Amino acid sequence: MKQSTKPSAFPSRLSMVAIACQLACMGISTAQAQEVSNEQTSSTQVTITGKKVGMGLMVQENAPKARSTITAEELAKQRPTGNAYEALELMPAVNSYNYDATGLFGGGLTLRGFNSDQIGATINGVPVNDSGSFSVYPQEFVDQENTCTQFVTQGSTDVDSPQIGATGGNFGITTCDPSKEKRFRVMQTVGGLNLSKTYLRYDTGMLSDNRSRLFISYSHAQADKWKGDGGAKRDHVDFGFRTDFDKFNSISGVVLYNRAINQNISSFSLADLNKNGYYYDYSTKFIGHVTPTKGKADNDPSQANADSFYKLTQNPFENVIASVTGKMRIGENTDVKVIPYYWYGYGNGGVQQKLVSEVGFLNVATGKNTGAVDLNGDGDTLDKVIVANASVTRTNRPGITASVTHNLGNHQLLAGFWYERATHEQFGPMVSVDAAGNASDIWLQNGMIMRPDGTPYQSRDWKTISTAYQFFAQDTISLLDDKLQVNIGVRAPTMKRDFTNYANEGSSSGTTYNISKSYSEVLPQLGARYQIDNNNQVFASLAKNMKAPPNYVYSTTNNVVLVNGVPTMPVDVKAETSVNLDLGYRHQSDKLTGQFTVYSVDFRDRQATAYDVISNTSSVTSVGKVKTKGFEVELGNTPVNGWSFYSSVGYAKSEIQDNLIASKTAVLPTAGKEMTLTPNWKAGLSAQYETAVWYARLKAKYTSSQWATMTNDELVPSYTLLGLDAGYQFANTGWLKKPTVRLSISNLTNEKYRNPSSFNVTNAQAYGTAAAKTVFYYLGAPRFTSVTFSADF
Repeated sequence: MKQSTKPSAFPSRLSMVAIACQLACMGISTAQAQEVSNEQTSSTQVTITGKKVGMGLMVQENAPKARSTITAEELAKQRPTGNAYEALELMPAVNSYNYDATGLFGGGLTLRGFNSDQIGATINGVPVNDSGSFSVYPQEFVDQENTCTQFVTQGSTDVDSPQIGATGGNFGITTCDPSKEKRFRVMQTVGGLNLSKTYLRYDTGMLSDNRSRLFISYSHAQADKWKGDGGAKRDHVDFGFRTDFDKFNSISGVVLYNRAINQNISSFSLADLNKNGYYYDYSTKFIGHVTPTKGKADNDPSQANADSFYKLTQNPFENVIASVTGKMRIGENTDVKVIPYYWYGYGNGGVQQKLVSEVGFLNVATGKNTGAVDLNGDGDTLDKVIVANASVTRTNRPGITASVTHNLGNHQLLAGFWYERATHEQFGPMVSVDAAGNASDIWLQNGMIMRPDGTPYQSRDWKTISTAYQFFAQDTISLLDDKLQVNIGVRAPTMKRDFTNYANEGSSSGTTYNISKSYSEVLPQLGARYQIDNNNQVFASLAKNMKAPPNYVYSTTNNVVLVNGVPTMPVDVKAETSVNLDLGYRHQSDKLTGQFTVYSVDFRDRQATAYDVISNTSSVTSVGKVKTKGFEVELGNTPVNGWSFYSSVGYAKSEIQDNLIASKTAVLPTAGKEMTLTPNWKAGLSAQYETAVWYARLKAKYTSSQWATMTNDELVPSYTLLGLDAGYQFANTGWLKKPTVRLSISNLTNEKYRNPSSFNVTNAQAYGTAAAKTVFYYLGAPRFTSVTFSADF
């Protein structure tokens, strides 16, 4: 590994804080930190060949494919409550946004026109996409202070990446190892909207065996919503260990625990915005229960979701990600790596406030919703009552990835497999709501309302067992004295969905049924990188990716029709596939690093809701092709007289190839239109000045206009966001080491902007008999300021 020959202009006193996670977590040099973070990634992930540039927003890459990486140096300058999507926002291929300024409420992301549920996501090599829908929830994963790198492969999914739902590339997070130095770190963040985050981390340093080290961290964060009442609370514990037996044999592991209770930030249509204004949110007053009278139909007031009571929009969730990475050398040229993991999650989402009829309960014997329950205690079953009901998910997901790397002459051979079995249970229980609008249990676990037969009411009751496995192999060939590197790889993923719908109160779901489907693909990859000279290289990659259909296609609300109690799927959904071609050039010198990539994506069997003329039904189906072409540029420099810069520009031109059949009598004119949430232009700039004790940087992000619908009849305006970050490290004072204060200001100009809440809205205007659909938007949060103090003891 080539080491940096010129140190940063900001190393001696503030580097341990400006690079807060990198050195604070690890206590080693920048180059060593890069090596350690690389040890935890897959064999095809981040290969850092030299110094970090552009303040940590870019590194010198060596992979024969398009890849972008940010380091802990950049993450340390961001607000500590930020999430993984926010960290990627300046990358040229990434179109991301947050629901608020703190990052605690989550956000959205597209990559070269692919939605987040079409992009693979991993933490230390563990897949973290939802096993049912492939959705990603970035606010749940890891404390930013414990993150060492985040990377994006824009076109091809890594050959050993454990993914079955990634047509659009992948992004990954690598956590920091325990420090070799004993330390106790404290960070406290405060800001507007009652923002507070307390972060504590203890590193043991090297233990008595001089091979092992541990860390444990805890954080508590909370903030109010930027509009309306309510807020977010998050408690997070990370634990990690590492033992190095020698240079080639080691074992390391992490346990990441998260418990959060967030209230929804509402999304609204343009009509809602015009009526209620930019800062309107859920109702601050509970509409109330009527006084019940026996023998009389007493119906609680109905209320649109947009006006639901804010206390009934809470989404509690708890999850654990645990993994161990073992590395063994079993011969002079042969290494084995094994990563067993376990993922657990439980929680609910959506608006909980529901108006339910007392006579809408399932009669298990008949499969009809004719059962009656007295919900308000007035002695009759004539009423409609407000209750708390939401979609609850429980996931148990063990898995393992194992690989062997063997060096044979000028060949590096990689082969391995991935296996996981995810049990994904999805319920819809309900509990009572008191006169003040409080649910008896926001987790919907205790005090569930029962059917007449004593079983819980369920608005849905699904169990999906997703068994996935993948074999992969790759040959990396070095030619012409290592000037030319060629990668030839293949992965062969398979997923079997075993879906059971248990009789429930949901739409046409009074019958228990089971459906099993399997999806397999052979996905070849080819990559090449040629080193022209010490500073210049060209690269190319061609890869095929796939995404299996989500599990909800097997429900009666989507693709399943019950015929005499037997489930049928008039429209069978194919797996999505994409072919991604990248051609690029890199310049990597002591002062300047740049990457220029042109790309083409051929996306097939895109999944969307459409009408099938044969079965005369509307369902999730494969609706044709999308072609996307574009280019991306990244430039970054090492510090020159204290100045550092990073800039990026991305251009994307997408085209839907086919019209969408919306019904028996309507066709939507989507052919020739651009894909949703795919801005033509994306640009980022970060400019920083630093000294030995302080830094200040200004960053800008430009997102051009983008379409909210596939018929391109509702346009989202462009917007530019500015942010300011600064930090100052004070002198050590005995027991207090590296005391530092940092300032973060987002949306400096108080820009008002919006992003569509859904990737799949077809049309905002009526076309013949095809009715107009409503586009809902998340609005941009206003200017927000926070201050963080940190110190080591």
